[in-house]
Amino acid sequence: IVKKQVPNVFGRLLYGSRFHARRQTRGQMGLGISGAVMYGQLTTGKPTKVRSKTAEDDVAYEIELILDTKKNRPNTISEDFVIWEKAHGTRVEIPLKGRYVAGKQSIPEYLKASAIVNPHVRIVYKGPDGETTTYERATEDLPPVTKEIAPHPHGIELGALMAMMKETKSYKLAAFLEEEFVRVSSRVAKEICEAAGIDPDTKPKSLTLEKANALHDAMQSAKLMAPPTDCLSPIGERLIKRGLKNVLGNLRPEFYAPPLTRDPAVYAGNPFQTEVGIVFGGDLPPDQPVEVLRFANRVPLLYQAGGCALTQAVANVDWRRYGLEQRGGQGVPFGPAIILVHLCSTKVPFSSEAKEAVATVDDIMTELDLALKECGRRLKTHLTKKAHREKTKEKFEIVQLILPRIAEKSAKIVDKKVPSLDATITKIMGVVWIDEEIAYDKKQRRHTVTINVHNFTSAGKKLNLHLLLPRGIGAKGFEPKPAEVRDDGKITWELKRIDSVQKGSVLFVLEGLDEAEYDESEVFVSGINPGLVIGAEPLPGDWEMNYADFEEEEAEAPAPEAPEEGEIDYDETEEALDDE
Repeated sequence: IVKKQVPNVFGRLLYGSRFHARRQTRGQMGLGISGAVMYGQLTTGKPTKVRSKTAEDDVAYEIELILDTKKNRPNTISEDFVIWEKAHGTRVEIPLKGRYVAGKQSIPEYLKASAIVNPHVRIVYKGPDGETTTYERATEDLPPVTKEIAPHPHGIELGALMAMMKETKSYKLAAFLEEEFVRVSSRVAKEICEAAGIDPDTKPKSLTLEKANALHDAMQSAKLMAPPTDCLSPIGERLIKRGLKNVLGNLRPEFYAPPLTRDPAVYAGNPFQTEVGIVFGGDLPPDQPVEVLRFANRVPLLYQAGGCALTQAVANVDWRRYGLEQRGGQGVPFGPAIILVHLCSTKVPFSSEAKEAVATVDDIMTELDLALKECGRRLKTHLTKKAHREKTKEKFEIVQLILPRIAEKSAKIVDKKVPSLDATITKIMGVVWIDEEIAYDKKQRRHTVTINVHNFTSAGKKLNLHLLLPRGIGAKGFEPKPAEVRDDGKITWELKRIDSVQKGSVLFVLEGLDEAEYDESEVFVSGINPGLVIGAEPLPGDWEMNYADFEEEEAEAPAPEAPEEGEIDYDETEEALDDE
């Protein structure tokens, strides 16, 4: 914070607030830090000490101040320039009296949650017991600077509109609407004035409360384009996963469902985005309600969980479909999981001035529902693949353990060679098994991903293999060349016939990622009976691809024959066998 701004930032309530500005920020009203300064001086009578240094300065500016509650102005006790080893930053010391609590609504939990959704930040916390907790930053990438846009007519309050009209430099109402609001052309501005019954050439500053109210109503009913959404700065799918792994890694979760960032949407003229992530398994308790981590503009929400729209959105989803327990299909589900829900907006609709919970807004609830269900499907896909793999693996191990022993003993009894069991095992298994291998080169920061398709059926198979990469991750080095690569991370390979007991593979490379950023692929199949496939789900219908239908099963091919000498069907031999 530059020297000129320090006293007012910490010693003046509502300083610098522009209530009609539209920009995604952690704070909006200018009450937080100055309110803490005021509380400290009221409970202890001592001033707050602030030290601040910008990257361009050689020394830091240090000031002791209190807040003049009558004039709402800072009162400087002392100020000086000091040598500070930090390259830049701000340090604040506030003496105050308070109750230090533990549990979910505590300082450690707030900082822990903050570290998850702000993976670019390093947090060091020393508690009153002297114990130090450190959350190292998980990325060097800073969030993009948010853009400020003009307010949208559908999202402006009457009071803010009147304040803007008093501050404007425009001499005509139509010009004021066109210049200071987004999506308002000269034609639309005149239409709004006509609907309000006000002359477009009227001076904005001269409008009475009655006329301002009529103008506000006309603005709300005007047909306008939605506001631009490039003013938002979501966390992003990659960084949500990285933040969760960085902070919750000690719980050794079994699975991090690929997080989901929905496309921007608009409510009442205000752009917003929703993001969801799910952590499952590991040391998380299986017999307790899942933990819901709520965030608004990267700020943790610790209070009023029951009255928050983010919690309600979680409770409204039928989680039984996605592998979690839930009584009656409503309410917060039970199971070894943590659900992260983040809402970012230029104007978060909090339920009260305390900013402890998000109010229920239909458009936001719809987006939250879609995001939660999509992330839930990703969890269900993992659980389904896991269950199928375990069941098939158990069957495979039993078959591989028992059949060779039977063949060996039978061959010994009839004094013949042990026959090849590939065809027999294939008939028993009857599946197409898909697995993957991920190799990571730390020096090159490179993932090499190989997806293998094993045909454990008695006939040749062909299929389409589909892959969904998280946003922001691009692949290269494809082998073989994909049939289609889309900008949204969807990749398709058309695999030709894979003979019985044979394997087909695809390979690709990801560069510039940390090892933990990519640990499992989202794989789907089409062009084959999905009931035969273990390790991949059927292609979702909303992918809008022409690969979904599978062809009729190929005619049963004769099993591969071994040389005549070794091919014996012991079930049909007429030779009497001695039990000994």
